[in-house]
Amino acid sequence: MFGALPLTFSAPLALAALALLPALWLLLRVTPPRPRRIDFPPLKIMADLVSKRETPAHTPWWLLALRMAVAALAILAVAGPVWNPPRDAGPARGPVLLLVDNGFAAAPDWAERIAVAESRIAAATREGRTVAVVGLAENPAEISLLDPRTALERLRAMTLEPHAPDRAAHLPRIENVLRNAPEAEIVWVSDGLAIGDPGPFLSRLKQVAGNRRLAIHAGPAIQLALAAPENQAGALTVKVLRPNTAAPATGTVRALDLKGLSLGDAPFVFEGSALETTARLTLPIEVRNAVSRLEIAGIRSAGAVALLDESSKRRRVGIVSGTTADTAQPLLSPTYYVSRALQPFAEIREPRQGSNDPIGELLAQNLSVLVLADIGALDRETTAKIGDFVQRGGVLLRFAGPRLAASSDELTPVKLRRGGRTLGGGLSWDTPRKLAAFTRESPFFGLTIGDELRVNRQILAEPEPNLSRKTWAALEDGTPVVTGEHRGDGLIAMFHVTADTTWSNLPLSGLFVEMLRKVVNLAGAGTTTDTQGEEVRAETLSPTRVLDGLGQFRSPPATSQPVARNFAGRATLLHPPGLYGPTEGSFAVNALAPNDRIAALDLASLGAPILPIDEPIARDIRPPLLVLALLLLVADTLATLWLGGRLGFGRARRTAAPAAILLALALFGGLAPEPARAQTAPAQPPSATQSAALPPIPRELLANGAMTRLAYVVTGDRAVDDISKAGLTGLNTVLGARTALEPGDPVGVNVERDELAFFPVLYWPIVAGRPIPSAETLRKLEAYMKGGGLVIFDTRDAMSARPGGGTTPEGDQLKRMLQTLDIPELEPLPADHVLTKTFYILNGLVGRYDTGTTWVETLPPADDEGRRPARAGDNVSPIVITSNDLAAAWAIDRRGEGLVPLSGSDPRQRELALRAGINLVMYALTGNYKADQVHVPALLERLGQ
Repeated sequence: MFGALPLTFSAPLALAALALLPALWLLLRVTPPRPRRIDFPPLKIMADLVSKRETPAHTPWWLLALRMAVAALAILAVAGPVWNPPRDAGPARGPVLLLVDNGFAAAPDWAERIAVAESRIAAATREGRTVAVVGLAENPAEISLLDPRTALERLRAMTLEPHAPDRAAHLPRIENVLRNAPEAEIVWVSDGLAIGDPGPFLSRLKQVAGNRRLAIHAGPAIQLALAAPENQAGALTVKVLRPNTAAPATGTVRALDLKGLSLGDAPFVFEGSALETTARLTLPIEVRNAVSRLEIAGIRSAGAVALLDESSKRRRVGIVSGTTADTAQPLLSPTYYVSRALQPFAEIREPRQGSNDPIGELLAQNLSVLVLADIGALDRETTAKIGDFVQRGGVLLRFAGPRLAASSDELTPVKLRRGGRTLGGGLSWDTPRKLAAFTRESPFFGLTIGDELRVNRQILAEPEPNLSRKTWAALEDGTPVVTGEHRGDGLIAMFHVTADTTWSNLPLSGLFVEMLRKVVNLAGAGTTTDTQGEEVRAETLSPTRVLDGLGQFRSPPATSQPVARNFAGRATLLHPPGLYGPTEGSFAVNALAPNDRIAALDLASLGAPILPIDEPIARDIRPPLLVLALLLLVADTLATLWLGGRLGFGRARRTAAPAAILLALALFGGLAPEPARAQTAPAQPPSATQSAALPPIPRELLANGAMTRLAYVVTGDRAVDDISKAGLTGLNTVLGARTALEPGDPVGVNVERDELAFFPVLYWPIVAGRPIPSAETLRKLEAYMKGGGLVIFDTRDAMSARPGGGTTPEGDQLKRMLQTLDIPELEPLPADHVLTKTFYILNGLVGRYDTGTTWVETLPPADDEGRRPARAGDNVSPIVITSNDLAAAWAIDRRGEGLVPLSGSDPRQRELALRAGINLVMYALTGNYKADQVHVPALLERLGQ
């Protein structure tokens, strides 16, 4: 040091050459050049002769000073001058332990940090001290003291790692070095960022440092980071973290695909002193599923990048239910529990209410998973569509129910036994059974089963050799509850219980959500994803593309190792952030775990000076001195040529104008604005007039929807159609006289052509020999029943049917119609059914005949107290089948006289038939409100009890 000047020299002996400058002054003071010899002409000419060149008598003083400055600068440069800030303490003699945070948090100013470390090594070089360089984000290894030159090479070979440094792992080796070198100086180039609890490391470092010299170089902790990317419903979200309020409060998160193409931006703002906020990218689901990388715009760091893998894609799941829709009571719908369980990680799609082809409508929306909740019979066309969907990689998830129990098809992983296993039934148990622990072969292996889970009823699987391999979950007695099987590139899975709480309380548990998550994640995995849980559990994935410290993709380093698919931690040296496994089943490891938070290190607690890193503390000024000396040498050469008359200024003036013109043109060309380019105007959303116009609603349909009307199916048999119309007309007359309902005139409908949604009740007399409705018509009828409509099939054959004598032609006709129609399980009308007490208290439903059996949807089994669980659709059976020829009994004239004679012996039979008709209409319009306990006192009073 030279007094107060922060200047030192690595070779101070070279300064002795400055003593030779006076001698150099004398040497450089050369004599002027000899005058030119000119032959004198005659005296007259000599008198007019004027010399064109004058030479000085001595070398100008300024030229001598210029040459002396060149010599002095050269001597100073040889002496190795270094510009240093003043030190607080005297010179050290021990080795230097250089600790460098080379994790992702050092990325924004990595070059400055390396420069600081190099300056420390340069200082050690001048002082003849050894240096140990330790990268705190590297694998802990034995620390060796190196000569400064080797240490500098070690420092320059250090790379910026994409993970956070594990400082605590290096403490034992740091203690070992300090134990062997008591006079060592500790220099920590810190990134100032803490992930987790840094307290133990800081306190231990302060303890082992003791009285040793400790210097810390750290900049302001203003890094931003991303964590916990999640593909939620409607938006892609990611948490943005900052260590303190000094960090930027606003920014932009950008979404990129695997090719690096931008897919969207989203701004984020930290409110007040908040250290965490959320950025939301509202994009279509197809675009969100293509996003593989989120990054903070303008920040190059692996911590500012969040990667998304195959599991982050939000699968599109379509849900179709076989039960009647009931929007007023969603808790009674089986789709309610499934949709709520899938909503956190899937895009839910449901068909339009009243759709004639709900499954085909959903399959056209590019589904990943199709859920069928209690879907029974399927026509051939729909079965083929679902089969093709599964073969191409889709997942079909089915839930049991009364409809599926009464039918069977090939779209189940196992062959089902007709009927079911019920609590208290023939094939039953005395008490509800619990689920057994998941085996290693199950994809649900590892999930926790609650003690409260119980199963009351299920559909049994037929025994087969591979049943155990297809069983994913079972009861304690080994009965399968969930089965699955691969078909082509897809998968068919089935829950042998209902999707609601009718057969079990599984839908009320958190296990239900996790099981559905596992099944949905199997979508797109192809045949490579086996159902063997042991393989899934032990599956490891090798890195394919990893991030470097600046957040750019690179090839995996030699130190990287595979990860298990259930890995949930933050990135490390062995598991750098990046994508692991094949593209179609990739797994992402990020620099931060979902629950990580970042904070600023409390470096002040170490009691050491904290120095900035914006500039190196030591600057070698030899390069600028040599450059200045070279420039002065060039100036000396030009001055010498000028003094000797070697520079032709006249010629220079002649060429200056063209050069100036060329220079001006070049500058103008560089500063000229870029030419305007035509841009494609942004696409404007189509206006209402440009949209495809929907066909107008016919006037007759508007009229049908303006008031309640009953409808009958036109069969083509004129006599039957006339009786149907007369019967409904007579029923309308009675309804208007006895109830508050004033229905409109009955309407005859053609089920192939007409819309059925306007009519709450559809009366369908069965005529033998008529053509079977097409599959499209049957799907239309199925949608009508699921939408809340009531269909009354009347075979009108109670007199011709014989017990045990086979079915009648009308019965065969109805059976063929119902083969591909998804209808619920049926049972004879129970005596306590709400249909028998909707308006009138009846013992049954009679018509022209009183011997036929009325069939309705089977009610759920009653509990120990005789109460039946609630069901969707207000417990309204969408189908009623009778053979009592109801319309013939309802057909009356204006005076109330019957148009068709009755076959029974009860004189009140027509009145009872009309009451049955009123009950049917009230049942369709009001549902099961008469089953409520509030009506029990009134009913008992009317019964005289």
